[in-house]
Amino acid sequence: MGIRVAVAGASGYAGGELLRLITSHPDLELGPVMAAASAGATLTDVHPHLPALAGRTFDPLVPGRFATADLVFLALPHEESASVAAALPSHLPVVDLSASFRLGDPRAWNTYYRTSHAGRWTYGLPELPGAREQIRGASRVAAPGCYATAAILALSPLLASGLAEPSDIVIVAASGTSGAGRSPSAGLLATEVMGSMSAYQVGGAHRHTPEIEQALGEQAVGDPVVSFTPALAPMPRGILATCTARLADPATPASAVRSALAGAYDGEPFVHLLGDGRWPVTGATLGSNAVHLQAAADAHAGRAVVIAALDNLGKGAAGQAIQAANLMLGLPEAAGLTAHGVAP
Repeated sequence: MGIRVAVAGASGYAGGELLRLITSHPDLELGPVMAAASAGATLTDVHPHLPALAGRTFDPLVPGRFATADLVFLALPHEESASVAAALPSHLPVVDLSASFRLGDPRAWNTYYRTSHAGRWTYGLPELPGAREQIRGASRVAAPGCYATAAILALSPLLASGLAEPSDIVIVAASGTSGAGRSPSAGLLATEVMGSMSAYQVGGAHRHTPEIEQALGEQAVGDPVVSFTPALAPMPRGILATCTARLADPATPASAVRSALAGAYDGEPFVHLLGDGRWPVTGATLGSNAVHLQAAADAHAGRAVVIAALDNLGKGAAGQAIQAANLMLGLPEAAGLTAHGVAP
């Protein structure tokens, strides 16, 4: 018998990815699988790629059903996640994939979410300095957002080393359509998306902005100011983020920028700095928990440029949640996860 885990919000894309990873995990056993709107439906009607779960149905979302679990994953919208979390016993470990518990500043929360601030949990990005120890000792962990993961891992070593200025950060990142969730929308129809790209929530309106600033601020001297523009790309999953920051010394060579990244992520199982001349592509991270990075120094503009690619449902959501759960449960951090993508 493995460690029994429950999934709430299992009918969504992130929930389905959690189910896929849990069913192949060497130490986890799938317990209650809940979804409010899909309660009573067969799992394989919603997730036909999971034939091992044929015959199982989604349970109603009732917090009392979590009693048989050793750990709970919440893959719910932030309003729903906060209310479900409040009903769970304090001793039960929880990993939340929503934004509910990522931000520490109530004012930032109210500005971007306009609901009651539920507080801040331990931030579940293991590759940040000191984060693994905090996650291991936590019973409540907030998994980072997908865009935020790419941007934070790309830029935090440069700010921590003083190579880049926190006051002038620009991020432009494209995501696959699964990042918008599973709810039907005219703007996500194949006829609207295929063969086209579009920006959205332009002008600092995206909710990952304060999350990125918070995490980078904990690594930098000075308060980060981030201009973040997201874009929708005609692909199901993946993120490609172009992250730039003004160099403290405009003459800083690309080798110094790369050295900062190499030093920060040496030995990391899932963060990979690519060799010279190789640039990240989303397809190489598909189905994995990996992040691919490459860096340059733009001498003309005096800016550091770091490109990051990841799977928004992997390291950007479910894979990252499994990685945090492994640490919380005392399991090998990489258990049930892979750094290798699927190709072609």
